[in-house]
Amino acid sequence: MTKRLRDARILMYSHDTFGLGHLRRCRAIAHSLVEDYRGLNVLIISGATIAGAFDYRARVDFVKIPSVIKLRNGEYTSMAEHVDLQDTLKMRRSIIRHTAESFRPDIFIVDKEPMGLHGEVEDTLTWLRTQGTRLVLGLREVMDSPALLAAEWAKVGMIDKINRHFDNIWVYGPRDFHDPLTGFVVPQSLRDKMEYVGFLPRQTSRSEGPLPATPPKYLLVTPGGGGDGAALVEAVIAAYRADPGIALPAFIVLGPYMPADQRQRLAESARHLPQVSMIEFNNHMESLVAGAEAVVCMGGYNTWCEILSFDKPALMVPRTTPREEQLIRARRASELGLAAMLMPDEAADPQRMALALRRLVDAPPPSASGCNPALDGLDNISRIVGGWLDTGRSVTAARAG
Repeated sequence: MTKRLRDARILMYSHDTFGLGHLRRCRAIAHSLVEDYRGLNVLIISGATIAGAFDYRARVDFVKIPSVIKLRNGEYTSMAEHVDLQDTLKMRRSIIRHTAESFRPDIFIVDKEPMGLHGEVEDTLTWLRTQGTRLVLGLREVMDSPALLAAEWAKVGMIDKINRHFDNIWVYGPRDFHDPLTGFVVPQSLRDKMEYVGFLPRQTSRSEGPLPATPPKYLLVTPGGGGDGAALVEAVIAAYRADPGIALPAFIVLGPYMPADQRQRLAESARHLPQVSMIEFNNHMESLVAGAEAVVCMGGYNTWCEILSFDKPALMVPRTTPREEQLIRARRASELGLAAMLMPDEAADPQRMALALRRLVDAPPPSASGCNPALDGLDNISRIVGGWLDTGRSVTAARAG
């Protein structure tokens, strides 16, 4: 039931340097919260280049900060080639702080990067604490290889910083699926702040624009944002070329961040394959997943939540470098019988990929595994937030007083 709150405000931060995962996760949470609380306003700070391509519900808006892109070697560069990275980071830091000072949120939710890109939100976190804002860190259920993440975080004392700055830590997955801090020595005081809220369920939009024309029945192929998804799409095209008898056609969404030369090459490669069609991007992936017979993906967080939400058989071909998040998730999903998995080198074999696609056509949905991972993340977040805003002393109360 929708509940009325008086001028409550939530600020969210999504650093968005590669792909769409962070913004889409923040948007899903924001939409759920404003649906549950009519007096709530949510503002998302995002570095996504296409933040404006999505629709936002009433009382949800975004502030665009200058875009930075992560390169394949893990380094960063400004999206605007003529602007120095340090100047871009300085602008981002200034906009984030000014937005917080102007918006005066009751709750500040930081997605995945505890101190932000190159520490850009740490100053804002420090200031917001003096204002009585509740500070929340949201973590995917899988972050990265423990060895890789621990090495990065040890350099800046990240565990201590998280413990010092944040009041609460939400893990966007169930406790029995994966621990994002596996491999870390985590003080009990930090563990006490952690709450496994469950996966974030997805639903089709009630106000979406026209959807692309798809075959009546299709396998949806999605490499997420597409920045590193060309190999997956190539593997699917090669499989259909090697085995034209695959029972269902492939509908491929390349992703907005796939480089233009790769898009052109893939389109040319599939031109004479009647069972393969593709588009560049659609901002209502939930509906495309819901309409598919099965999904072929890399295993990013949002696609995984959509697969579970719409109970679709899935084949995951995860990225393995420079991050192992998708690999860890795909292995765990395969282990639990929730999805099939191929390593990238296995998928590159057209005959092996074709066989996997044939099996996918008749594969059971995740619900048949008997595992049933919790999909109650949005309900739990709404319950938690409602409790804070109803009973806690907030910035809103200070404004009213």
